[in-house]
Amino acid sequence: MSEWQETKLGRFPLHWEVLPIGDFSDVTKLAGFEYTKFINYVEDGEIIALRALNLRDGFLDLTDIKRIKKEISDNLIRSKLFKDDILLTYVGANIGQFALVDADDTYHLAPNICRIRVGDKCNPYYLYSYFRTSYFQDNLVNYQVGSSQPTMPMGNIRKILIPLPPLPEQRAIASVLSILDNKIDLLHRQNKNLEAMAETLFRQWFVEEADEEWEEGFLPDEFDFTMGQSPPGTSYNQEGVGMPMFQGNADFGFRFPEERVYTTEPKRLAYPHDTLISVRAPVGAQNMAKVECCIGRGVSAFRYKANNDFYTYTYFKLRSLMDEIKKFNDGGTVFGSISKTDFLQMEIAIPPEDMIEKFEIHAKPLNDKVIENCIQIKLLEVMRDTLLPKLMSGEVRIECEDVR
Repeated sequence: MSEWQETKLGRFPLHWEVLPIGDFSDVTKLAGFEYTKFINYVEDGEIIALRALNLRDGFLDLTDIKRIKKEISDNLIRSKLFKDDILLTYVGANIGQFALVDADDTYHLAPNICRIRVGDKCNPYYLYSYFRTSYFQDNLVNYQVGSSQPTMPMGNIRKILIPLPPLPEQRAIASVLSILDNKIDLLHRQNKNLEAMAETLFRQWFVEEADEEWEEGFLPDEFDFTMGQSPPGTSYNQEGVGMPMFQGNADFGFRFPEERVYTTEPKRLAYPHDTLISVRAPVGAQNMAKVECCIGRGVSAFRYKANNDFYTYTYFKLRSLMDEIKKFNDGGTVFGSISKTDFLQMEIAIPPEDMIEKFEIHAKPLNDKVIENCIQIKLLEVMRDTLLPKLMSGEVRIECEDVR
């Protein structure tokens, strides 16, 4: 440890050299005059103009993008983005979101994001990983100005203190964390493919090849369902006491909801593998129960009436009805909602049970693999998030060769 400088930074114990971001990186943003004079969004643009809403939880969210022409990006070289650039939102409600650019010549800065490009003193993945720490996120408030519209001026961002071990150790830390991140990313991509395969099977069997002679009925003819009821607020806690409780869309993840709030007085329950649907604005988000849980008034739970083990058919049948369910987003006076009566009156085609059983034989292994992957992803995320602050503080050391 002789090569380290003993330093204390707030409540975060560090034994490394601490430098402001501006001492080892270039920080810039898209100038206002450049945006108004040069940036024109076009549908056929080759370059994605990244906006603040495209940065979410450490990743690029490309579900809602704007495009610009490549020649525009090439002519604005200061705000052109390259692989390993780090992005940080610096204004508004979305302040403090960040992401790592994953490709050259694909993206360009739009307003409200700054670009951080490190020099030879810093490994970009190390810095990106440090941005994930709760200490970094909690400490950002010290660099903000304004209250109604918080902002981090570029000068303040350049003053943010970052702990820097020797470069070989930065690389070693980055390598360990990237291995975990890459495994998590691989499982996420595998899940999307598996879910698409199962959905394609469902569509082929029950939509494209639907038989006009199938029985016509209503949703309760195929499924039992429970409308949620919120327990008394005095029963809530975040310490894991009692049963996990889910209130709606805000709790939902890729397949399973995130356990944040618990209750000691559950009223209405969902059971493992039940399909969960948000029934209050926004109506129509979909998840699956991983364990027995309490559902609040913003959630309903569905299971196949004749055989509760047919949860794969249930999940994709409810997904096939989403266009109909989501119409109720526009049905309320202020906020959309769907009621028990609305579900009772929802018309459906009812395939023969033996056909559903055959579908389960083909699609259930795909669905179960998604479930298995989700469990593994959660374990890897816990491992990474537990290891991250220990690596960043020097509490856990990684042996590495001092090779540059």
